[in-house]
Amino acid sequence: MDHTANPQPPYAAPVLYTQDGTPYYATQPAPAPLALYHPPAPLPAPIHHPGAALGYLPAPHTPAPLPAPVPGRDPWPARLLAGGIGIGAGGLGVGFLLQTLAAATTGLGLLVAALGVLYLLKNSGGGGGRGGQGAVNVSVNVTNRNR
Repeated sequence: MDHTANPQPPYAAPVLYTQDGTPYYATQPAPAPLALYHPPAPLPAPIHHPGAALGYLPAPHTPAPLPAPVPGRDPWPARLLAGGIGIGAGGLGVGFLLQTLAAATTGLGLLVAALGVLYLLKNSGGGGGRGGQGAVNVSVNVTNRNR
């Protein structure tokens, strides 16, 4: 906080008192003597129609009819523009849908291909036309005949 912007010490609001001794804090001198708060007077009781007890009520107020719209020019350029914007937005939405669908099917295709390769590696014999016969035990005896 920059204390050089305001070289004056912070202002302490003086405490003033009303005639009945209630304190209040004034940041500036009061332009006029303080007035006590008086709540507003209650609203008068509603006036009832004398015929309301007998079921007769005054006719409700009917508003004046709205003026008839003046026939104007048909805003066909605006309608064409709105239709073009709507068609373009719809095409954009369909494009995003197809792009998402293509990405999803590509991902599923790659997943299926990877699982297929793993299945083939696990269940194949590993080569040589044996057709997956399993492991073969090999025993090799070497003798040196030059001795």
